Amino acid sequence: MGTGFTVDTALSVAKFGISSAISLVDDVMIEQMRKYHAERAGEPYEEITNQDEDARAHRITLYLNLINLLVQRQMKVLKAMPFSDGSDIVRYFELMPDSSNRLLYDKMLGEEDSEEKARMQDHLRTLVVPGSIDVNIMTKLDRENYRGGQKQPPEFADALAALRGFAQSDLKSSIIFSAGINKRLLTYLTQFEDFFPTGNGEFRKKVTLKVSDYRSAEIQGNFMAKRGIWVSEFRVESGLNCGGHTFPSTGNLIGPILEEFKAKRKELIEKLFAACNKTWAANDREELDIPPAVRFTVQGGIGSHSEDELMLGYYNMDSTGWGTPWLLVPEVTNVDKVHLDKLVSAKGEEVYLSYSTPLLVPFWNLRNSGSENARRERISQGVPGSPCPKGYLRANTEFTEKPICLASRAYQKLKLESIKEEGYTEEQLEFATEHVLNKSCICNDLAGSVQIKNGIEPNATPAFCCGPNIAYFTKLVTLEEMVNYIYGRLNQLATQDRPHMFIQELKLNIDYLREELEKFSLQLSNRKQKYFNQFKENLINGIEYYKCLRGVFSKEELSEFLDNLKSLYKAVEALDLESVAAS
Repeated sequence: MGTGFTVDTALSVAKFGISSAISLVDDVMIEQMRKYHAERAGEPYEEITNQDEDARAHRITLYLNLINLLVQRQMKVLKAMPFSDGSDIVRYFELMPDSSNRLLYDKMLGEEDSEEKARMQDHLRTLVVPGSIDVNIMTKLDRENYRGGQKQPPEFADALAALRGFAQSDLKSSIIFSAGINKRLLTYLTQFEDFFPTGNGEFRKKVTLKVSDYRSAEIQGNFMAKRGIWVSEFRVESGLNCGGHTFPSTGNLIGPILEEFKAKRKELIEKLFAACNKTWAANDREELDIPPAVRFTVQGGIGSHSEDELMLGYYNMDSTGWGTPWLLVPEVTNVDKVHLDKLVSAKGEEVYLSYSTPLLVPFWNLRNSGSENARRERISQGVPGSPCPKGYLRANTEFTEKPICLASRAYQKLKLESIKEEGYTEEQLEFATEHVLNKSCICNDLAGSVQIKNGIEPNATPAFCCGPNIAYFTKLVTLEEMVNYIYGRLNQLATQDRPHMFIQELKLNIDYLREELEKFSLQLSNRKQKYFNQFKENLINGIEYYKCLRGVFSKEELSEFLDNLKSLYKAVEALDLESVAAS
């Protein structure tokens, strides 16, 4: 969800028991939002400037503490409200899924004895709990920092400072690590007592790992367990059918991946529990008799109640994550008016898989965003690249001793001069030049929409990282409408032509493989034949797996699903790998 879209979403949804996550990338924007919300709430605010020795961590800690304080206030007010139409406590229970607490609420509504009804309402108030205020760190964003021209110690690097900011906060919630292993960062967890179990096996602060497949969960989970850190949630995400940065696999599809989790989750828990207990014992910590709770969740391209039920029912996932559709819920996420209109009207061609990010992985981008318009304008004026105002993605030392960002004006000038000397053909030079120029200043611009919406920076140029799902949601909706759609209590919000999430992901993988083959044909790829063969084989195996899922679809859904599989199988078979084999 980018850096700014959900930075204060907790203030809109936590009081209704809905969890959300705050990205900890942009501490400059976080500080701006702390000032904004402190002033609105009448709370004292003193700016943390760059002169503060630990500015990044302190900004994050104080912001998280403020959000937590404001949510706790909301909960106190909500619990004292009468059960009258439109009150927040009524909204709390009516937004619930069909759970035991919702059934108690419904029973209270039908109770005719006034004294018994009042007693039931008092009991319901005790069941009200806020949603979790979680945080996210993208592990690859771990820029080294300098002070007075000298590199600071490792604990002042971006990711470690952000972790410290969360660890020192009042929150009792989860930190979500995405984008793979950062050994230094994950080892740093052991410096904070809140990440270790208490005597009853609970945690003040929990760890969630975003993973691409079972092997990734096993490797990362084992790395953590050997250090005594328990993973409380494995969040499986589609490699391509998601928003923001993508991490394509070699054609491994989400269905077969979830099937492996379904078969091996117990084995994984037992293995990690044994490793954790061994580490705890070696460090004079109390061993546990039973494993702490572990949740297995999934996200990436889910867009209908039937798909949600498939994840929860057939694959036994504990919950699902919906990201992109929430951008069209103005009371929940931060999207300025201009870009709300653009998202509502966005079609397939406006949302595309780009190489706009300096991280050198594919990135879902909105073609007509303020950020992309500004990037193209700078190119047309002969000054490509960004001034790089924040520098969170400064990591390249190809031309400079001190790291710079691939989206920066400094890098692009040097790189454009360099590739002219590479001896490229005209076609290769055009491709390489575009690969340099398409980098966007996302670490700054992903905060643009929240800055515009809240009057912080009216001239910001917002970037958007919505996933391909946005093309099938074409109107703004309320919190109630989105929740009821997810739970199947409201009919269609998505368009009728929206493909099943499995079909969409399969299409995206085929398109991605075609692009990789095109790069290879231009002699601009270092992929080997084994990669392409494995990719194609995995796609075919995935299609064969999906053909066996007949029992999870209705008769109408199954016919269309199988027709799509047949068509996509032909597309995979038509992929020409002969040129790769001949090279």
